[in-house]
This record gives sequence, C-alpha cells and structure tokens, in this order.
Amino acid sequence: MTRLFKTALTVLAMSTAPLAFGSVANAQVSGIATANPTVAIAKTKAFSAAYSQIGTQYKSYFDQIDARNKTLNGLRAQLDTDNNKQLTQEELDAAVRAKSPVLQSMQTEETEIQKLQTPAIKAQMFAIESIFNEYSNAQQQVVANKKIGVILNPDVFLYAPPQADVTDDITAALDTRVPSVGTTPPANWQPQRNTVALHQQLQQLLVASARSQASQQQPPAAQPASR
Repeated sequence: MTRLFKTALTVLAMSTAPLAFGSVANAQVSGIATANPTVAIAKTKAFSAAYSQIGTQYKSYFDQIDARNKTLNGLRAQLDTDNNKQLTQEELDAAVRAKSPVLQSMQTEETEIQKLQTPAIKAQMFAIESIFNEYSNAQQQVVANKKIGVILNPDVFLYAPPQADVTDDITAALDTRVPSVGTTPPANWQPQRNTVALHQQLQQLLVASARSQASQQQPPAAQPASR
C-alpha cells in the first residue's frame, strides 16, 4: 500500500505531466459502445487538479513518510539474512522465533506511516467521490448525444473498433459537470464502499501510467561496438 500510494502521488499529485492513457478520435457512435469509468475519471481536469492540490497541501506529511520509509527499509535489511534485498517469509518467521526487537520497530514505523497517509487518502477519496457522483449523469448525456443503446466495459469485448470507445466523451461531460472539486472532507465524513474500491483502482492506474512513461523516457541501450 505504501509503495502504491507514493508512486501514484509522484505521478500526479506532485506533477503536472499528462497521464499516458492515450485517446481516440471522437466519432459518431450508435448501438453498443464501451467505456472505462476509472480512466474517464482519471482523465478529468477536476481529478488532476485535486491530486495536485493534495500533493501540495500534505507535502510535509509526504516528507515524513519518505523519512519513515527509509527507516523501515533499514530495519528490514537487518532481517535480510541472505543480503539479497528481499525479505522473505522464512526470514520473518526466523525473526519471530528469535523474538527480534526489530519486528516491533518495524510495526511502529508501519503504524506511523499509515497514520500519516490517512488524511491525504481521505482527501483523495472525497475528491473522487465528488466526481463519481456525477458519472451516471455524464454517461447518460453521452448516451443521449450519441444514441447509444448499450455501454459495456471494454474487458467483455473480444473486439471493438476504436470509435466504439466513449470514455473520452464521458470525461468531457464530467469536465463540464464537475469543473472542480473540494479536497477537504466535512467532519466525520466517510467514503462510500464503491469509492474505496475506485480509489484503489485509480492508484493502480496511476502506477501503471508512471511505469509506461518511465519506460518510454529511458534512453535506448547502447549497442556494442562492432569489430
């Protein structure tokens, strides 16, 4: 969770770089269409602005998380008996049998990291839920405009032409309906269950986008000199 959370924030909350999701040309669609709600929300201006604001608002928290992660990695290294930089279950079991005090220190760091993450995660969920609350209306707007009979998730299709994807159209409708969202939840606010699941999906999507961008930015491997 910690690595996923940090990577996602690195991609969007602390950066204005566009997400590498790609797009398709708008075209007239009728009958059956496809849409990915997670991508549609991730590409909205409100989502990008909210994550950027949260990155600034909670920067001191993120700095503390970084510091504690470094401490936690150092503790894990103490239990890595084969020095392969991978803490296995066998090594953890051995530490438990030996009643290593390092385990308690690790638990303390993990607990503190979770506490530091919670306010920012809650702010993210509040922003996401504010956008998602308009998703059904935005989707219906696209359905009416394009005379669509059915919208299915892309995963259920064996094949669909690019113009059948109306994800970008739903994003555009959301941008109109929800140009911005707040990032400060009311007192005692709790996210809906589907918001929690959507937040996790969005974090994973951001990580995948980050990896895609990183691989594209890496310089090509040097070719060996010919003799």
